[in-house]
Amino acid sequence: MEPDSTSTVGSGSSGPHTVFMPGADQLTDRRMGAINPEERVWGSQSPAGLSDAVIMMVDDEQLNIEMTEAFLEGAGYRHFVWTTQAETAVELMHSKRPSLLLLDLSMPKVSGMQILKIMRNDAVLRHLPVIVLTSTHDPQVKLQALSLGAMDFLSKPVDPSELALRIRNTLAATVYRDYLAQHDPLTALPNKLCYKEAVKAALGRSERKAKGALIHIGVDRLGSVNDAMGRAVGDQLVQRIGKRLSNCVEAECAAALGSAQDQPTLYRFDGDEFAVLLPQMDDIETAAAFISRLLDAASTSFNRGGAQEIFVTCSIGVAVFPDDGRELDTLLTNAGLAMRHAKRSGRQTYAFFSTELNEKAVRTLNRGADLRMAFTRDQVELLYQPRIDTATRTLTGAEAIIRWSHPSGEVFQGDAVLNLAATSEMSMALTEWMLQQLRDQTRVWRAVNRRLRRVGLTVDLDRLTLPQICDILRDGIRGGLQPQYLAVEFRGGADVEPTRADIETITGLKKIGVRFVLDRFGGPDSSLLQLRGLPIDAVKVHPLFFQPAGTNEDVRPLAAALLALTRQLGLRSIATGIETERQLQLLEAQQCDEYQGPLIGSPMTADAFAKKWLLA
Repeated sequence: MEPDSTSTVGSGSSGPHTVFMPGADQLTDRRMGAINPEERVWGSQSPAGLSDAVIMMVDDEQLNIEMTEAFLEGAGYRHFVWTTQAETAVELMHSKRPSLLLLDLSMPKVSGMQILKIMRNDAVLRHLPVIVLTSTHDPQVKLQALSLGAMDFLSKPVDPSELALRIRNTLAATVYRDYLAQHDPLTALPNKLCYKEAVKAALGRSERKAKGALIHIGVDRLGSVNDAMGRAVGDQLVQRIGKRLSNCVEAECAAALGSAQDQPTLYRFDGDEFAVLLPQMDDIETAAAFISRLLDAASTSFNRGGAQEIFVTCSIGVAVFPDDGRELDTLLTNAGLAMRHAKRSGRQTYAFFSTELNEKAVRTLNRGADLRMAFTRDQVELLYQPRIDTATRTLTGAEAIIRWSHPSGEVFQGDAVLNLAATSEMSMALTEWMLQQLRDQTRVWRAVNRRLRRVGLTVDLDRLTLPQICDILRDGIRGGLQPQYLAVEFRGGADVEPTRADIETITGLKKIGVRFVLDRFGGPDSSLLQLRGLPIDAVKVHPLFFQPAGTNEDVRPLAAALLALTRQLGLRSIATGIETERQLQLLEAQQCDEYQGPLIGSPMTADAFAKKWLLA
């Protein structure tokens, strides 16, 4: 062995205090096997065998160094570094990066306590596990060493079996700590920290000209699953999707020809999000094929209570480097942006980042901030779109549509405004404002003896929970809103399952006059299960079922089946987006109850709506 540093053994002393008891520097084969460092670590296999750990020793007695080295070699540890000159210990730790430090306290020039103090203030060394070996029996010294970060404390002479167990347990605890720090406990996949480090490494290989990609995979509506079925079911779902994605990535690695560092790796990025790093890709087409396989793998179904089968999908966003960025934060942002765009595009799809997406995101962010101020600047108003009885062609009610006139000249209306209310807090404020406006407007109409009709207000079940919505409605009614003039139109929330308390609250609101409508029924944001779970009065059929009327005969049986279903359930049907007389003829033939859309005219201001439709 070539030492890193040496010193004279025991000069000027009464004799060295050796590490081991005399004659106890070796263990029997049986005892050695009991502490084999290759054993599993606390039920988890170590990423590398414990015998690969680098163990460092700082002791001014050469004999102690030699005895410890012989013992460690016999115990199966292959990497041992040491020094007898304490003043070089910190520098040696930085260069060798040991897994464990055996430290003597009583040394000339620099004491073990001084080394512990230096390590405690060193960002690199402060987490290095230390076992103190010393001949002192002073309990204050022991307490001081432990307070400075030492993990264990053994008095010389040390029983070698005890030292072996302390080394093994300390290394095992360190490996387990490092494993938890780098892995997601739910899926056992490498976590976000590992992902970021891997992306940095991939970006750092600048000599390569090949492109790579960050693939972010978001579970669609995981929050709704957690709300409806409990966190335990959501966790099981995440575990299942993680396993399916892992199998897909492993299959891709098996088929790849490149080096290990060029193969895709799966990570758990966040609560409802996974990530795959594709360090190298031949072309976009090849990457798209892999992404499609990931999309299929991430789609899964499960049974709730052995009866109800629920199908869950994922959406994927992709950022390509260096095209979409050369910095970690930029690429993470762009991949996340592309994923959210995929979710808004209908889910169970994927989207590549583009400059246009980024510009749109920036505009949306700015407009969302402006919207918060728009209410205090009189930039927002409610418009009213008439709703007509199909058989009698008379007014049955209206839908309130919010319009925001931005100072830049842009006008946002309806869904565009609702989508800008990106948080549940903003959605709540928007809903409260709309209820206040409707309350005030109905008072004005009643004061001039207008014949009032029920007005529908849209609420977003993807941003607001049913308890939140019911609380807002009750507050509005207590504030003077007359419930007989209100219809609440639920948008989205395909995975929302109302609790018994939710149903009782909604039923109570219905008894005092509020009506509830399922908006855009038949679209990607709705589910047949909503007809069973929500105590609604009517459904607004998605415009796609009527837009192709007269040009695509295939839509007729679909529309007929949908309308027949609503009749069978005792619900009123409302067609939306009606533009032509031919579409209206289809509604009459299929016995749709009501309709609204451009055929009647554009949404109107409150005064214009009252003059045309609310006759005294």
